[in-house]
Amino acid sequence: MTVAAPWVDDPFAEAVRSGRGPLWLRREDGRRQRLDIERWCAPAAGADFSLLLRCARLTAPVLDLGCGPGRLVAALLDLGVPVLGVDVTGAAVARTVDLGGPALCRSVFDRLPAEGRWGAALLADGNLGIGGDPDALLRRGAELIAPDGLLLVEVEPEEVDERVVVRVEGPDGRLGPAFPWARLGTTATLRRACLAGLVEAERWASHGRRFLALRKG
Repeated sequence: MTVAAPWVDDPFAEAVRSGRGPLWLRREDGRRQRLDIERWCAPAAGADFSLLLRCARLTAPVLDLGCGPGRLVAALLDLGVPVLGVDVTGAAVARTVDLGGPALCRSVFDRLPAEGRWGAALLADGNLGIGGDPDALLRRGAELIAPDGLLLVEVEPEEVDERVVVRVEGPDGRLGPAFPWARLGTTATLRRACLAGLVEAERWASHGRRFLALRKG
């Protein structure tokens, strides 16, 4: 019997193919968090450029973890930055490839090319929540980057540190399978980054979004 997979066998994959929502993460208590699928499927804009320009300063390739529909991959290529996207959703990988970007349909925790040699790894658009275990994800990010590389992380605007069980909900109310997710603000991310052997290199805010650059300590 095949078990349904989150982000694959749920409304997210359909939304990526169409480029439209609405789409939410629904918690077990019924509360919902809107997923910004239209922005993810549009060209890079606003705060994205603050992230992209930091990548453009590097001399080594960039790994976009949870690349989604590929807007950051495409924008980095336009800037002349070598980049690889990684995502578990086949529809997202296909859309990234259609934009001209290289991408692999894999989990962040699968074996990936050039481990330990990436100039930067990106965790944007809430992807610090992947797996609901930020400690494991930050350790994985540290494994992937070069000794002088950066892990560039988007954090929540508010100070929060929570792990929840959620489902992707589509516009018709259809729910995908349940899975663990996490949301962390700046303070919680830095505390957990320290446990992963990472320290703060920079923090910034742009267009209402907040980011951290982490390096190996």
